Amino acid sequence: MPRTPRIEFEGACYHIMARGNRREPIVFSDDDCKLFVKTLGEAATRCGWEVFAWVLMKNHYHLVVRTPEANLVEGMQWLQNAYTRRLNARHKLWGHLFGGRYKSIVIENRDQGGKLWRNYFRTAIDYVHLNPAREGLVDGKATLLEEFPWSSLAQAYALAPSKRPKWMAVAEGLATGGEKDTVAGRRRFLRWYNECIQEENGEAHVVDGVSLASRLKRGWYWGSEKFKESLLTKMETEGLRKSRDYRSSPAIRDHHEKRAEAVIEEAQRHFGKTREELREVIASDWTRAAVAWAIWKETIVSQSWIAEAMNLKSAANASQQIRRFAALPDNELGREWKRWKQSRNVA
Repeated sequence: MPRTPRIEFEGACYHIMARGNRREPIVFSDDDCKLFVKTLGEAATRCGWEVFAWVLMKNHYHLVVRTPEANLVEGMQWLQNAYTRRLNARHKLWGHLFGGRYKSIVIENRDQGGKLWRNYFRTAIDYVHLNPAREGLVDGKATLLEEFPWSSLAQAYALAPSKRPKWMAVAEGLATGGEKDTVAGRRRFLRWYNECIQEENGEAHVVDGVSLASRLKRGWYWGSEKFKESLLTKMETEGLRKSRDYRSSPAIRDHHEKRAEAVIEEAQRHFGKTREELREVIASDWTRAAVAWAIWKETIVSQSWIAEAMNLKSAANASQQIRRFAALPDNELGREWKRWKQSRNVA
């Protein structure tokens, strides 16, 4: 059976799911769960994703994300590779963590001239949030959905804006249920989920006679027929990206190199130095490493590119300098390095 192509365009929204290899665990402890959430936040920040829902189970996870840029493949490649490396290093494991390809279907999440787009979008968010109920981990009465710690309900929708990750698009998620991002609105949003579990056991995810579960197994989009036609038109007339892997494509490479150059320009203004001065080797000066760290954090350019741009000799040395700067506590940094680091720690 041929693989479904990855469909990518600016503003696309996806329901994503991935399982462990042979359905084995992808987390072994709460610390592993924290590591996954941290890595997800880094991926969202790097790629500019808007995350509407996520849930992490023992052997799989679900996401609902919007990609303002057409970068699903690069972001997912970074997320799964980074998490696999980190988990393997922590537990002294090796090899693949995830089994096969991650599943992604495009979700109708903007007005296509019809009336059902909000239903499709909200149903995808609900499907993710209700996953712990489908697994029998909560019942909506003795145990509430927001008490399950590893989902965006507990870590975003139940929290005030100042306490949730900046990469979570909670306000728009609440709006799909007619709620505002207020204490009362968030409470009603959470209460609806727990009532849904009791009334329907969390299994009703049907729009216009079609179930989301069936589309996740066999489909490639979740939306109306009009939405499907709009996707087909894009694929035929607008050169919609649908390749399996375009990480090395000139467009993606050029985009991230342009962003990396912008980081260097921002560093010149912040530190009051020319580009050549940023590249200078000065004892006990963390400026080069600080700029390299910011490029690594906010783009997917190679370590070799960073090494050449910042005069760090080799990719291995660039990686080492980045790690050292990332590990420095604030009290060991000068004022300008501290301000630079704090202003970019948004994940």
